[in-house]
Amino acid sequence: LAPWVPVVGLEIHAQISSNSKLFSGSQVQFAAPPNSLVSFFDASLPGTLPVLNRRCVEAAVMTGLALNCSINKKSLFDRKHYFYADLPAGYQITQQRVPIAVNGSLSYSLCIDNKMSQMVTKTVRIKQIQLEQDSGKSLHDDTRSQTLVDLNRAGVGLMEVVMEPDMCCGEEAAAAVRELQLILQTLGSSQAVMAEGQLRVDANVSVHHPGEPYGVRTEVKNINSIRFLAKAVDYEIQRQIEELEKGGTILNETRAFDSKLGCTVTMRDKEGKQDYRFMPEPNLPPLILYDTKSLPANLNHQQVVNIDCIHERLPDLPSVKRAKLVERYGILPEHSFTLLNEDGLTEFFETVVKETRMKPKKVIGWILNDLLSYLKQHSLTVKESPVSSFLLADLLNLLEKKEISSTAAKQVLAELWKGEGKTPLEIVKEKKLELIQDQNELEHICQAVIDGQENEVIMMVLG
Repeated sequence: LAPWVPVVGLEIHAQISSNSKLFSGSQVQFAAPPNSLVSFFDASLPGTLPVLNRRCVEAAVMTGLALNCSINKKSLFDRKHYFYADLPAGYQITQQRVPIAVNGSLSYSLCIDNKMSQMVTKTVRIKQIQLEQDSGKSLHDDTRSQTLVDLNRAGVGLMEVVMEPDMCCGEEAAAAVRELQLILQTLGSSQAVMAEGQLRVDANVSVHHPGEPYGVRTEVKNINSIRFLAKAVDYEIQRQIEELEKGGTILNETRAFDSKLGCTVTMRDKEGKQDYRFMPEPNLPPLILYDTKSLPANLNHQQVVNIDCIHERLPDLPSVKRAKLVERYGILPEHSFTLLNEDGLTEFFETVVKETRMKPKKVIGWILNDLLSYLKQHSLTVKESPVSSFLLADLLNLLEKKEISSTAAKQVLAELWKGEGKTPLEIVKEKKLELIQDQNELEHICQAVIDGQENEVIMMVLG
């Protein structure tokens, strides 16, 4: 029988990095006291109207440009109706018919067979990016068997990035999301911290035989870590294959990933599009954007969003940063991925290179093999490292000047990890780890050893 072909598509909700919400002036702040950041509009009081946040529009345009999308100069807002306790209006304002950006692409790289030296670059098509409101949060209190609602998050601006089903396993999905996360953080359009719910992933998964139509898909909702995303997708692919080979059927349903059990579990049947009763949002006009060519002379430039101006402000994207690191320092391409993937590691590396005479290729070895493996072992971030970039540079300078051996340098580093505030030089002197360069001094030491061990020396000579 022909093998199964898995198909994976992702929908990613990224919280826009903005001081206030998408349609109201309420502040956006993680872990604020429940219901302390709720305007009349967020609580959906009658007669309140939405006012679009310009910052959110600019962030979405910038993200669209970074993902090679076409930006729609005219986009529309819609209401998506569904009943849920933390959605006070009974609908969400989104962009279902004409979103702000369409037809983009994202290139990402992954290792073959876990070998960092064999990397392959793949591309996933971006179907669209749309602006929409977040819902509130339901907190289930099992002991009192009641549900409490916190509306602080209600109305926070989201960008939904919809990817085409171009991936085939958990590893690809994880690599694509990690690259997107780096791009968002580089742009500043989203902080994209998954632990704070600023980046949430829904994975659509199906399997079919080659040459046959796509199978029935399931959606695994709200995955909040890249590691869990890879596990959830791979588990779901395996589950569907086993179910079909048993002669079972796959239901078009929404599932959740249970990270403790490492499996997906049924949540509910999938709602059809018609259930959402999409309709144009009557309180918002079409969103009109301009570029330099289409900008009318009589318009106040402060009041419109100019796509070309945003394009000019685009920073270097991660792929460009990696290429520059390889070119500037002569390091391997796979090392540039590690430097960028760990928050703060590029800056750490560049500081060490600047402060030391050691060649960058040797510095990267110390950073990846010694620094990074220690941090991972102790679950520390680069910013929490007890050894600063300046301390490491001091140590590598001693090694480069041949004042200590590389074995001694490892010993000094082990002492530095203790974070006792000593400098590498102090540790070297304290532990007498210096390399002796003086010929006379070496001869004295050897003579002293021989003089103190006369019998053994005679036995060796006779032996």
